[in-house]
Amino acid sequence: MSLWTDKKFSDLGLTYWITRQTEKLGLRRPTPIQVECIPRILQGQDCIGAAKTGSGKTFAFALPILQKLSEEPTANFALVLTPTHELAHQIAEQFIVAGQPMNARVCVVTGGTDYLIESQQLEKRPHIIVAMPGRLADHLTGCNTYSFAALQFLVVDEADRMLCGSFDEDLTVINRFLPAKRQNLFFSATLKDFLKTSIVFPIADDVFEWSEKSPVATVETLDQRYLLCADYDRDTVMVEALRKYKEDQEDASIMIFTNSKKDCQILSMSLNSFGFSNVCLHGFLRQRERVAALNKFKSKHVRIMIATDVASRGLDIHDVQLVVNHRLPKKPIEYIHRVGRTARAGRAGMAISILRFPRDLEALGEIEALINTKLTEYSVDDRLVQRIFMQVKVARAEAEINLDNKDFDERKHKYRRLRWIQEGLDPDEMEAKWKEDMKAREQERRERLRQENEERRKRDKQTIASPAVVNDARFQAAASDKKFKKRKFIPTEKLNELIEQRKTEAKAGKKARARGKDDKKIVKKKAKMAQ
Repeated sequence: MSLWTDKKFSDLGLTYWITRQTEKLGLRRPTPIQVECIPRILQGQDCIGAAKTGSGKTFAFALPILQKLSEEPTANFALVLTPTHELAHQIAEQFIVAGQPMNARVCVVTGGTDYLIESQQLEKRPHIIVAMPGRLADHLTGCNTYSFAALQFLVVDEADRMLCGSFDEDLTVINRFLPAKRQNLFFSATLKDFLKTSIVFPIADDVFEWSEKSPVATVETLDQRYLLCADYDRDTVMVEALRKYKEDQEDASIMIFTNSKKDCQILSMSLNSFGFSNVCLHGFLRQRERVAALNKFKSKHVRIMIATDVASRGLDIHDVQLVVNHRLPKKPIEYIHRVGRTARAGRAGMAISILRFPRDLEALGEIEALINTKLTEYSVDDRLVQRIFMQVKVARAEAEINLDNKDFDERKHKYRRLRWIQEGLDPDEMEAKWKEDMKAREQERRERLRQENEERRKRDKQTIASPAVVNDARFQAAASDKKFKKRKFIPTEKLNELIEQRKTEAKAGKKARARGKDDKKIVKKKAKMAQ
C-alpha cells in the first residue's frame, strides 16, 4: 500500500485554516489512515485505527480534534493517554504546531518533573492534556479541583500496550473522572482483538475499525538483516558491524535497542570508551536527562542513541538510517515497533538484529512469522571481530566497574522506596523484607540458571538438528561452524589485570603530556630571556 493517497486534506472535511496549516508543515497529501479516520471522527464516531509506524497516526486524530475544538473552545476538551514520557512530549508538540493558528493550549502530565508545577499547569485550564496514566491518576485522586465534565475526546495512543492489562488500575481511576458521553479513539501500529473487549473503556457497538491491509507488517522500504554471533562475542560483533556501517555512511543516525536499563547504561559507556560517541535513554534517567539525550540525537549533535523499549514506540525521529537490536525483544510484537524507528514516511532504512546461534533461532522464527518476511544476513569479517575481541571485553568490564561508582544500584534502591511510600507501606520494613527475599531469590536464581543452562544446551542440539535449520540455507554453514559450539570466556583475574594495565598506561600518558607542556614553557621562558 502506498504511503500517500491521491486525495487532499480539504477532501476529508477539514476547514481551510487546518488545510493551510498542513501545507505549512509540508503535508501535501493525507495518508490512508488519515483518509479513513478523519471523516469518521468529524462525524462523531468512535474509532479504532491501526497502521504501520510512520504512517501519520498522530495527525489522524489531532487534526479533527483541533477542528472540533475551534468550533467549541473549552478547557479540558481532549485527553490523550500514552505509555512513555517521550511520546507524550512528541504528541504535545504536534498538537501545538498544528493548533498554532488558534493558540491551542496543551499540557503534558508525565511525572519526572515537579508535581506542583504540573498541578499549576492543569489549573490553567488547557484545551488538550497529554498524559501518562500513573501520574494523571495521582493528580486526580490527590486533588478534587480538576473537572473533565466538558471532555469531548479520549485518545488512547499505542492502545495495544495501554490496554494489555499493565495500566488497568490507573486507567480505571482516570475513567471514574471522565464523562460517559465522549468520543473514544484508539490508535496503534498493531491491532489486537482485546481492544474491542477492553474492561476499562467502553467500546461503542458502531465503532469504526480500520486496519491497514498488508501481507507484510513492516514497511517495504525497510531492509531487514540478521547477524549471527556466539554466546561470548555479541558486543564485539556489534562494534564491528557499527564500524563497517559507519565506514560507508559516516553521518548516519543509528538507534541501538537492548532489553534492560543496566545493560543500556553499560553498553553506552562501553561504546563511548571505544570511540562511538552516543547518548542513552532508559527509565532510570531523570526527566531532564531523557529530554537532553533525545534532543541531542534529534538535532544530530550525537549520531548514536542506545535505548530500552521506552524509545521503541511512536517516536518520530527524522532520518534514522539504522536500527540495531543488540538483544532481541522479549515479545515479537516489539520488534515491529523497534524497527519502525527507521524507514519512516517512505524513506529507506536498515534494521540489523544480532542473533546468538542457535539460541535465538526460535525467537527469530516467531518474529519472521509475525512480519511475514525472511531476514537476510548482514556479514562482518570474523578476523576483524577476533582482533578487537579483547578490547571490547575490557571496555565492557571497565564500564561495569564504573557503573557501580555512579550509584546505579542506589538509584534502583530509591525507586523501590518511593514506590513503597506511594503504596502506603513502611519503606524500612519493606526494605528489610526485600533483603531477606533477595537472599532466597539469589539461591533460587542460581539453581534455576543451572537447570536452564542444561535445558538450553539440549535445546540447542535439537535446534541445530531440526528441519528448520537443516533445510534453511541461511544457517547450514553456521550449524557446522565450530565457533558457535565454543563457550569462550575470559577469567575475571585476567580482565582485572588488563583493566589495571590500561589505567597505568593512561596515567603514564597524562604524566608524559604534562611533562611535554612543562618543557614547552621552559623553552618559551629561555627564548624570552635570550631576547
